[in-house]
Amino acid sequence: MYLYLGGDKAVAHRDLIGIFDLDTTTVQKHSRDFLAQAQKQDLVHNAGNDLDLPKSFVLTNGGVCLSPHNSQTLQKRLTTRR
Repeated sequence: MYLYLGGDKAVAHRDLIGIFDLDTTTVQKHSRDFLAQAQKQDLVHNAGNDLDLPKSFVLTNGGVCLSPHNSQTLQKRLTTRR
């Protein structure tokens, strides 16, 4: 099974580690530092187009994927597909 993140990006359920809301998690310095470090290592991918602001990020075995969809929407997709 796959979780659709937006654009042409989907992630396999087995590779999914966590779904996080960008507004609430980036308040913490550790989260901002983590995302900045992942970006420096070229591990951050954008699932939306350049016009869509990311609302959530998904942590996977392959890196971090920014999604234009709300974290609650992604969570619902995950639980309804299992």
